[in-house]
Amino acid sequence: MKLKLFLFVLLAATSANVAFAQRSTWSKKKAARWYRHHDWQRGSNFIPGNAINQLEMWQAASFDTAVINRDLGYAASIGLNSMRVFLHHAAWEQDPQGFKQRMNTYLTIANSHGISTLFVLFDDCWNNNYHYGTQPVPKVGVHNSGWLQDPGFRHEPTDTLERYVKDVLTTFRKDKRILLWDLYNEPGNSDYKDKSFPLLKAVFTWAHEVKTKQPVSAGVWSEQLTALNVFQLNNSDVITYHNYADEKEHKKAIDTLRNYGRPLICTEYMARTRGSRFANIMPLLKSEHVAAYNWGLVSGKTNTIYAWDSPMPDGKEPPVWFHDIFRADGTPFSAEEVTLIKSLTGKE
Repeated sequence: MKLKLFLFVLLAATSANVAFAQRSTWSKKKAARWYRHHDWQRGSNFIPGNAINQLEMWQAASFDTAVINRDLGYAASIGLNSMRVFLHHAAWEQDPQGFKQRMNTYLTIANSHGISTLFVLFDDCWNNNYHYGTQPVPKVGVHNSGWLQDPGFRHEPTDTLERYVKDVLTTFRKDKRILLWDLYNEPGNSDYKDKSFPLLKAVFTWAHEVKTKQPVSAGVWSEQLTALNVFQLNNSDVITYHNYADEKEHKKAIDTLRNYGRPLICTEYMARTRGSRFANIMPLLKSEHVAAYNWGLVSGKTNTIYAWDSPMPDGKEPPVWFHDIFRADGTPFSAEEVTLIKSLTGKE
């Protein structure tokens, strides 16, 4: 996901940002106790290689358990034990029961590989409109040409979105296969800025009303969105964040966010041509006890081997992949990287 590289600015807590919800934010002690209960979580932002976006992953006609199982097998083979997975309310709206059954099927497959799941509910990145049914084919050489915002231009809180959130969270509120609910990916992106505030506040309210056993969070990602950042940091049970900078800038971000006294989870990193690589960031995150989710697992229809702003109209493979680890046949982009990852995860 595109974002500016930055050093997070430490923001003062205010009582107005903390007190609105029915289920209060976890205490720091409870958050720390939850974090200690889990091994170091390390994984990827996951979509199967044959899906261009969240709808193609989750709609009944294109939900592909064979590819999901194959790709998660690649992850497990190098010691990854968690995946961040985007949902889309439109797939639920078509068939709520079927959608939840597919979520359960996904969780069963992931659990069989020893992989926990972090689900994402809403998203402000990339295309702002969606349609049901067959999804577009990828644009040649273009990064994430078919990825979808959720809800996109239908941006205000609605009864449909509330029912979606509460139905999904109520169904899975005690499911131990789910590590965390990431309520909103990069709120304010796509130039929405503070227009995302109503939905951000609403999804925290809805989640707190459900009273999930899993923690809830929404990751900070841009220093420009001060009001959103304050709200996210003060209402998240654990701190989640995105950082695609090099190791020096990433360490500064970690040091700043430590001031909140909560466990840290980096839910997006690793853009090779931006200086965020496995070799310099993954060891840092392990040494700092920060859960780590790189962007991309298997190269596929999302075209995330290509950089955000550098399309390749000829569709040739770039000499350095931007994201992703494996080709569809399971061979890695870099055998050296895979050796490093296995050394860090104990899979040597």
